[in-house]
Order: sequence, then structure tokens, then C-alpha cells
Amino acid sequence: MKSALITGITGQDGAYLASLLLDKGYKVYGLMARRATSTTWRLEFLGIENEVELIYGDLTDLSSIIRAIKVAKPSEVYNLAAQSFVATSWQQPVLTAQTTGVGALNVLEAIRLSDPAIKFYQASTSEMFGLIQEPMQSEKTPFYPRSPYGVAKLFGHWMTVNYRESFDMFACSGILFNHESPLRGIEFVTRKVTDAVARIKLGVQSELRLGNIDAKRDWGFAGDYVRAMWLMLQQDKPDDYVVATGKTTTVRDMCKIAFEYVGLHYEDYLVIDPQFYRPAEVEVLLGNPAKAKEKLNWEPATSLEELIQMMVSADLERVKKEATSNDNLVKYAAATKQ
Repeated sequence: MKSALITGITGQDGAYLASLLLDKGYKVYGLMARRATSTTWRLEFLGIENEVELIYGDLTDLSSIIRAIKVAKPSEVYNLAAQSFVATSWQQPVLTAQTTGVGALNVLEAIRLSDPAIKFYQASTSEMFGLIQEPMQSEKTPFYPRSPYGVAKLFGHWMTVNYRESFDMFACSGILFNHESPLRGIEFVTRKVTDAVARIKLGVQSELRLGNIDAKRDWGFAGDYVRAMWLMLQQDKPDDYVVATGKTTTVRDMCKIAFEYVGLHYEDYLVIDPQFYRPAEVEVLLGNPAKAKEKLNWEPATSLEELIQMMVSADLERVKKEATSNDNLVKYAAATKQ
């Protein structure tokens, strides 16, 4: 039985990847910081919380990564852990550099010291392109990151290339464009929108406040994108790949899709709030997935409309459960006062 170690297993991508690997017969281990114990809800959402083995460790602690590798004895390591919220990276640039950048180096070094035959996947990002140098970004497009997060990810990306070339390690980077799902954190714009749409539809919220709604992104479904990660480590030779849909959509149009799904007009509820603008905005990101299609035989299977509808539906269910839970708490509090 193959064994895999996933850092960031409690995140969106980590949970979907764990589910995929379990379906393929892997023994799945996850490196989890002790502070992340409350975030296993994604594994529970997918019904796999009892099928993965969690190991406490931290990307900033090389020794804990080495210990995790000794326990898991993996043939594949997927580094998905990071401080991954772009807005937070301006507020915590040093933490972002240590976890997102140097953290990737720590995983590479742990593999080199433990077992250089282990195949390694690094989660790179379209944010490395930042101030775009080409209208459509491919593996050959020059990078120009516009946030501490993008800079940190670029360090991890180039260290992956360096270890591949210096130590003949099977090390790949997936340059993933925006990918979303019902498991996306509430701080990300797509989930912020779908959660707000659900709350507005159910009458527990009155407006949605956003920043630059004319920013354009290439959005796909995380469940499709983790399949590309796995495919990269099944090739004969390691390489880097852009993973994207090849289609771009504005935040405005994404809002329109979400509100229309529940029979509402986004203009009636959307408020533009300057506090949500980035210090340095990335206006457009559009990926060219031609190489992934040719070499990996990978294509996205979920349209943006299907993705947004899936997310709104999941958030409607969540908000309904919250309301029921809150009603029960109110009834319990009233009963205990009698």
C-alpha cells in the first residue's frame, strides 16, 4: 500500500486530496499544527476524519517534519500548508515568509535528509504572477508577485526547482489558479459571497460588503485541482504545471451568478467598501492550462456556474443548521430560567 503525507491536511485542498488518495488505496497521514485541532471540520464534511492519521508538527520546525516522515514512511509528500490568505500577508509578512516560504524549504530539506526518493509536490500559486507580464500566464511567464504571500510562495517555488536540479529529487510545483469549494475559508471572496447570499436569502443578513469587484480571476473547483496534483507525481519526470480553467470572470459576475441562483439581484445587496481593497491589487489572473492538458491529460470537470451553485447550496444548509442550533440554545436558556 502506498503511503502519502499531506501538510495542511485540514485545509480545503488537503481534505479533498486526502479523500482522493484514500479512494486510490493510499494510507494517508496529515501533518497538523496543534493549534489547528478545531479545523478538522473539512475532513468531517467529507466523511474521512477517521480514515486519516494525523501527526502533530509544524512547517517552521524541521525536526517535527523529519519525525513525521519517519512515522508515515511516505512515497509521496504534498506540501499544502501555508499562511494562505493574501490580505493577512500584509499584516503578518514575517509569519507568512516563515511558514509559506521557509516552510516549503524545511519540507524539502526533511525529505533530502530522510529519503531523497520520496516524490514531492509544492503548492505554488497564480499570485506569483501578480502584476502580469503576459495576458495569459503559462509556466514560462515571468513572475512579479504583488503581496508578501506571493513573494513567499515564489521562494518555495524556486527552492523546489533548486532541489530538483541540485539533488535530483522528484520535486514538482503546481501553479494553481484560484480554486474554490464549499470547504473554502470564509475569508476568501468566493466563500464570503456564497455565505452572504445564503444569509441574505434566509433573512439573517442584509448586505454584502466587498472591495474591488472588477478584479478578474480564473476560478475552478478544488476537487478537480487536487487530481492534477496527484497526476504530477505519477509522471516519469518531475516538472511544473499551471492548473487553471483558461477562463476569467470578474468578482461582479461571480456575485451575479450566486445571487441569481437564489432568485435575487446582486445590485440590491452589494456595498462597495474601500477597506477591502488590497494595498497592491492584482487586477487580472488568467491561466494557460495547455501543458497540464497535454502532459497530464487533465482538464477541469466543473464549470464556474456549477461551482458557485454548489457553494451556495452548501452555505444554505449550514445557515439553516446554525439557525436551528441557535433556536435550540434560546429554548434551552429559557427553560433553565423557569
